[in-house]
Amino acid sequence: MLEILKQSNNPEICKPLVEAVIEKAIEFQQKFGRKPAFMEVCGSHTMALARTGVKQCLKDVVNLISGPGCPVCVTDQRSIDAMIALAEGENRIICTFGDMMRVPGSTRTLVDSKISGKDIRVLYSPVDAVKVAIENPDKEVIFLGVGFETTIPIMTLMVGEAEKQGITNFSIWMTTKLVEPVLRFLLDAGEVNLDGFLLPGHVSIVLGEDAYQYLVDDYHISGVIAGFETAELLSSIYKLLDLILSEKISIENNHPSVVTKTGNQVIHQWLEKYLTECDEAWRGIGVIPNSGLDLKTEYEQFNAKKRFSVVVGEPRKTKCRCGEVIRGLITPNECPLFGKACHPMNPVGPCMVSTEGSCSAYYHYMRESF
Repeated sequence: MLEILKQSNNPEICKPLVEAVIEKAIEFQQKFGRKPAFMEVCGSHTMALARTGVKQCLKDVVNLISGPGCPVCVTDQRSIDAMIALAEGENRIICTFGDMMRVPGSTRTLVDSKISGKDIRVLYSPVDAVKVAIENPDKEVIFLGVGFETTIPIMTLMVGEAEKQGITNFSIWMTTKLVEPVLRFLLDAGEVNLDGFLLPGHVSIVLGEDAYQYLVDDYHISGVIAGFETAELLSSIYKLLDLILSEKISIENNHPSVVTKTGNQVIHQWLEKYLTECDEAWRGIGVIPNSGLDLKTEYEQFNAKKRFSVVVGEPRKTKCRCGEVIRGLITPNECPLFGKACHPMNPVGPCMVSTEGSCSAYYHYMRESF
């Protein structure tokens, strides 16, 4: 498998693909009088497109727009403030993904709380939070459950394990997001004119190819499920162009080694058992009905939002335009703070913090193209 992935970055393979995409894009421009506009939904795609140079190579012929696929970035400011306030409580251990540590709250970050003496731990395997709870029976262990369909199933495993072992000092602060509701929101809003979607590879392992049929049926727009290597990204963009020029609308699976038609049915059963849809607030968007998942009533002993009272005020207002970046309205360099007041050593918004953030991708790999 590693050898295959290495070949996917082989210049002898990628250079002809770049030329083929450019040729197709020029054909598109000749036909429609403008550049094609595609949104990469996934934050990992945003980073991969920047890191591999695909965005830079195609910037004159294809408009690749970053979408709301970075889980840390789309978490609204009030939720960030609530999680930091949660960490300030006594006799608690907060477990989290690394990206969350430096996300700015209105007054501080989780790093600040840790420096001041709070027990905050970065976990590489979220299930380890259950182990932490077993090892610290006198402390409340809370996992900050931020994520899309890729990471949500892990949270159900954690709940199942905690229930199985009879653990009473473990809970999850669920702040999860779902792909379909936000794509529907963007298309219904009509703020950005799109010709197609590069659909997320990781999320699609869970959802399956058929889960995107609403794009075709309800919005008459195509999508291609893409992998993350250079050749996979280029071939997916080529497929989108080819679909449009052939006057076809469909969902294409360009990641068939891991993505099936119906997704992972075992995971679907876990989600059905433990979780229920709920309204969720999105940064720069507001509340989208039924756009998240929360624990069902029968598992609310593991729901940190039910167990702990957290009160936060109005979030601090800044000139950060992360919310507009997430919606595809502007590119990171159009934010007045980008690369000046806001940079990786002093992030003002989450898009500069996360390893999947658009601003972080632009800062590290695309500043020279401005």
